[in-house]
Amino acid sequence: MNLQQLRYLRETIRRGLNLTAAAEALHTSQPGLSKAIRDLEDELGVTIFVRHGRRLTAITEEGRHVATIVDRLLLEADNLKRTSRDWRDGEAGELRVAATHTQARYALPPAVARLRMQYPRVKVRLHQGSPSQIVSMLRNGQVDLGIATEALDQHADLETQPLFEWHHCALAPLSHPLAAHQSLTLADLAEHDLVTYDPEFAGRNKIDQAFQASGLTPRIVLEATDADVIKTYVRLGLGVGVVSELAIGDDDRQGLKVLPLNHVLPANTTRIAFRRGHMLRGYERVFIDWLSRHDQGPVLRTEGLNGSS
Repeated sequence: MNLQQLRYLRETIRRGLNLTAAAEALHTSQPGLSKAIRDLEDELGVTIFVRHGRRLTAITEEGRHVATIVDRLLLEADNLKRTSRDWRDGEAGELRVAATHTQARYALPPAVARLRMQYPRVKVRLHQGSPSQIVSMLRNGQVDLGIATEALDQHADLETQPLFEWHHCALAPLSHPLAAHQSLTLADLAEHDLVTYDPEFAGRNKIDQAFQASGLTPRIVLEATDADVIKTYVRLGLGVGVVSELAIGDDDRQGLKVLPLNHVLPANTTRIAFRRGHMLRGYERVFIDWLSRHDQGPVLRTEGLNGSS
């Protein structure tokens, strides 16, 4: 048994038992991949895959147990490599981070900039995706850290910790009837067209739950995956935006009224996740610490948000 065989097995499972795709991903031949897996089965004395001719059609129960152990072994092998690199040079390497648009655009820049200043020989590779895509990237070993509001704390194979809390706010053109309000209720919002997030992003489920608990049905006319798109359509007059306060900048107060919603919508928690058993490098721990302090300070001020300040 060797690590190459274990990597072949893991990649075959990741590729949905498609030997051709797994061989291409591993830059090897399909016959060589098939032989390596059969040799592993013979050595272990178990049948990992159900076969129909040359095709793999399913994973056996024994195979599932083997796959779980293989994942742990390969993770520990990666940890060993990380540890040896840290011993040689703990201030160089690559940090692979996956985040949703809101986190990547608004929450991460101060911490990434600070990391690059303190660890100039650490390369940052940033991936963006939905919460479910981030979970997949973590599980596949494509990234080291994942940052999102949803989904991350729902998987036993991921270790998560909260970073910071944030609230939603409302955005309305100055000519909109709601711009004259100093404070909004859910009933106020329910009377107007709304532009907000896709159901998988940025606390949208809490928005829906709050309206439902109040017996109200919001008139959502447009959904998007990021706040920049939402703000564009609010400026075009499509409706009132409901966005993360993380996304509010000084430019957004020009021609728009910004109204807090923390009194009518619950707080959201941004979390960071990594594979359980993943050994954090020194600069990863420092990066997480900076994010958890949320060094950029309070995002949304509750006074003077009238679009003309």
